[in-house]
Amino acid sequence: MVQNHSGTKIGSLYRFFPNKESLADTIVVSARENLDIVFDKFDAAVATLSVQALADGLVVQLVEQIFRKPALMKLLDANQDWSVKREEFKSASLRRIGKSLLIHRPSLPKKSAEDIALVVLLNTKTMAKQQDLRDSALEEFRDMTRLYLQSRLKAEKTPHPNKRGN
Repeated sequence: MVQNHSGTKIGSLYRFFPNKESLADTIVVSARENLDIVFDKFDAAVATLSVQALADGLVVQLVEQIFRKPALMKLLDANQDWSVKREEFKSASLRRIGKSLLIHRPSLPKKSAEDIALVVLLNTKTMAKQQDLRDSALEEFRDMTRLYLQSRLKAEKTPHPNKRGN
């Protein structure tokens, strides 16, 4: 019989979950609860953070609390059968990152917060997938995230260079 990483026989899962869909539902509910717990704690202080601390906090929250958990990474990279579940979790992740950005910078347009959240999520996910990630590479990624957020979260309403003014 096939076993998973924990040594549990796969067949025994079906005593608790009648099918893959119910297992996926349980994983998504658990992942979203974990996401909410992590970001609720983070958001409690996010308004007082510098942009650098915000960037560092997002990296820590996403990498160490979310993306270093194999089940969550599998959920984000799930196959076609789980595409709806994956999208639910991705949407929840984007909303939480966007919410943190809006708490930090209330004047930020919601669309900008959504776009920035997507860039942060995709960059962080890609970085977290690196199995041989060195501390120096992680620090480079943090620097990149800091610089990106500093450029996008300036107090003045500077349009993004690729956007045309009205």
